[in-house]
Amino acid sequence: MKVPHTQSEQTTLGHRTASPRRYLMCRPMYFDVTYSINPWMDPDRPTSTDNGLAQWKGLFDTFVELGHDIQLIEPVPGLPDMVFAANGAIVIDGKVLVARFRHDQRKDESAAYLEWFGRGDWSAVQQAEYINEGEGDFLWTGREILAGTGFRSDPRAHDEVREFFGRPVIGLTLVDPRFYHLDTALSVLGDGEIMYNPAAFSPESRAVLAERFPAAILADPADAAVFGLNALSDGHNVVLPRAATGLAAQLRERGYNPIGADLTELLKAGGSVKCCTLELRG
Repeated sequence: MKVPHTQSEQTTLGHRTASPRRYLMCRPMYFDVTYSINPWMDPDRPTSTDNGLAQWKGLFDTFVELGHDIQLIEPVPGLPDMVFAANGAIVIDGKVLVARFRHDQRKDESAAYLEWFGRGDWSAVQQAEYINEGEGDFLWTGREILAGTGFRSDPRAHDEVREFFGRPVIGLTLVDPRFYHLDTALSVLGDGEIMYNPAAFSPESRAVLAERFPAAILADPADAAVFGLNALSDGHNVVLPRAATGLAAQLRERGYNPIGADLTELLKAGGSVKCCTLELRG
């Protein structure tokens, strides 16, 4: 799959145009699976920090080749899940709401993100009052915020996010523990388009998604199981797990450029492309 060398070479196919983005990432220097807080994590299964680093570097290089601006937060010893930077905050219109994690194993990550954002030129930075796992559960469509709950983020966080950002928030309930964050079950593509796994949502939430996004791309179980929806779009290029071949074909039919990434080592901790990447907006 062709990756444009620079943003000046961005490609338009139909109405699909790539736009430069600014992302925050964290090197998996201390990646390991020593505890289990989701169904993907098995401390008895061998993991390799070196493999995780190499796969993460491949993702980083892909974003650089696509012309995106990558910022880095320093990893902290003892916090192996810090590689999943998407969970660290929500950033919209230059305002930052830093995460408050549900599990004790990740709670100390919030201090690292508060310190990092505190050194930047943001209009507001504060930590969420209620359990809120950042872009893991809150996805900006460009018009509204899709907000997940069911396993991690507190439903009360939806009102807090609505008040903090002054943007509409659409609540969605997850029902399959394998897809414990919204960004494991749904991906925003751009131009009001999304792709998602219907089986990951409650019947009421499926109805909401079908009504608001009638032309959405639907993932089959095989693509969902390889975290194919934990993807990132710049409006034209969609970086997603390489094994999600069915989704890649559907994206190509819609005029997107799917780019496969291998993050199988990090999937052992329940994360992939989107989990590793927090968008910095504004």
